[in-house]
Amino acid sequence: MLQRSPGRFAAASVYTPAVTHARILAIDYGRARHGLAVSDALGLASHPLPALQRAGDAADLQALRAVLAERDVRRVIVGLPLNMDGSEGPMAREVRAFATALGAALALPVELEDERLSTDEAEQFLRDAGLRPGERKKLRDSVAAAVILRGVLEREAGPR
Repeated sequence: MLQRSPGRFAAASVYTPAVTHARILAIDYGRARHGLAVSDALGLASHPLPALQRAGDAADLQALRAVLAERDVRRVIVGLPLNMDGSEGPMAREVRAFATALGAALALPVELEDERLSTDEAEQFLRDAGLRPGERKKLRDSVAAAVILRGVLEREAGPR
């Protein structure tokens, strides 16, 4: 709010958003690398981060802890690769086990989110951006994580 002074305006307060959200990390699980994306503090946007090249469970956990601390993450979403009919195959069971172990190791809420077609959407986005196949491969997993996270943020924001 601005208050009138003789010949000038003085700021009475600084605008701060009424609602802030805990940052969320989304993980697009992979056997060779995990795609990563993080939300902004307002819960409005998802941003891809560099993918995490898998280096073993202990090293991967250490790298994820560093991302959580650096970005002040309070919640983790892991993409669940369901079959097109909604059933779970071997990869979905592997992801469930990963999410359970990750939640126990981090002492943070870890949620599963249907990720059907997220990689296809990421690939299309990167293709439309004019990236060559080699460039797309480097970014695909983290853009897929951003797609997964965007879906969560949109659902939680409700109808507009």
